[in-house]
Amino acid sequence: MTDAAALPGQPRGAVVSGPATERAVNVLAPNPSAMTLDGTNTWLLSEPDSPLAVVVDPGPLDEGHLARVRDTAERLGKRVALTLLTHGHPDHAEGAARFAELTGTRVRALDPALRLGDEGLSAGQVVTVGGLELWVVPTPGHTADSLSFHLPADRAVLTGDTILGRGTTMVAHPDGRLGDYLDSLRRLRSLTVDDGVHTVLPGHGPVLDDAQGAVEFYLAHRAHRLAQVETAVEDGYTTPAEVVAHVYADVDRSLWPAAELSVRAQLEYLAGHGLI
Repeated sequence: MTDAAALPGQPRGAVVSGPATERAVNVLAPNPSAMTLDGTNTWLLSEPDSPLAVVVDPGPLDEGHLARVRDTAERLGKRVALTLLTHGHPDHAEGAARFAELTGTRVRALDPALRLGDEGLSAGQVVTVGGLELWVVPTPGHTADSLSFHLPADRAVLTGDTILGRGTTMVAHPDGRLGDYLDSLRRLRSLTVDDGVHTVLPGHGPVLDDAQGAVEFYLAHRAHRLAQVETAVEDGYTTPAEVVAHVYADVDRSLWPAAELSVRAQLEYLAGHGLI
């Protein structure tokens, strides 16, 4: 068995519901799949001595899961005061409106269509609830509306699907764009270098204890895949499906549809830079 400390980002291992940092508790949604890994990580955040909490990504519309998130807060002596979304994919956001009903909260997101209430989220904004501070970090690329949340008190960042706890993520073309995604990874790297972030609290998979290592791995992986796609086109593989079959031959075929979205984004990026 591979030592987790030797893997990119130093994943903690098994994904479980429970405390991850002093201020972050995971409630794992029961929606495991090839795309969602162990399921969606719903994050419950609060200052230790505060009665108020923030929930990031309530997850799918699963009544049992949404009730568990609310009940977990109550067992900890907290009241959910606000719901935030990293992006609008259903495995993160589908349950948000129902969760807002259960908790009487607003929902804040970058995409106005996902909000419940007048307030959205914007780059550099600081969300404060019960003394807890979350800094809004724009990380488009996986989707156009993707956000991360910097939790400076725990030297942590919640990354949604921008960085996963295991494997790599897709660029959901045409909404997601590779150039944006690479810029987002560099932005996250600056958090690790300049702001001391060392922990990744991902939307799926285990917590990562080496944030900088995770970001560097993602950047290297993207550069490698981009070079592979460029070479494949030069060798005559011209359609996205042909490139996927050639470049992603070692990947589970059930993931090829997602890989094709990433390939389309890579082809667009290469064409836009005059490389193909």
